[in-house]
Amino acid sequence: MTILAENRIMELAFNKILKEDFAVVLPYLKKLHEQPPHDELLKKRLLEMFDQNYECFGIYTGDRLIGVFGLWFMTRHYAGRACEADHIYVEEQFQGKGVGKRLFEFIHEYALSRDCETMELNSYVENFGSHKFYMNLGYIIRGYHFLKKL
Repeated sequence: MTILAENRIMELAFNKILKEDFAVVLPYLKKLHEQPPHDELLKKRLLEMFDQNYECFGIYTGDRLIGVFGLWFMTRHYAGRACEADHIYVEEQFQGKGVGKRLFEFIHEYALSRDCETMELNSYVENFGSHKFYMNLGYIIRGYHFLKKL
């Protein structure tokens, strides 16, 4: 029996990336910026994040790393114990193939296992595709995220 490629389900794994393996994440983080911070600054920031209730994960198909994401854990007065998804990046050739949906199934299950009551995330204003994606997953736009460089 022949299985057509479009009917096959891609095998995915979501594996934790440890602090000592941070370098594999840097190229993906740079892709999230129009003008990424220089390498040393990005490295410094990422290493600090590992000490601040942050966990980093790789998205794998087989042995191939096809994306990354991070999760922050905190307690918010308005939301209780919360998990915030951060810097989600999936390689372009794997987008639109169900990876994001399966990724968020994993994230939601993992957050529940960490006793989280709510999920949060930020999305760039101009990233309309992600807005639709997140709303289809049940997220609502609750506010604006403000930023001021000091």
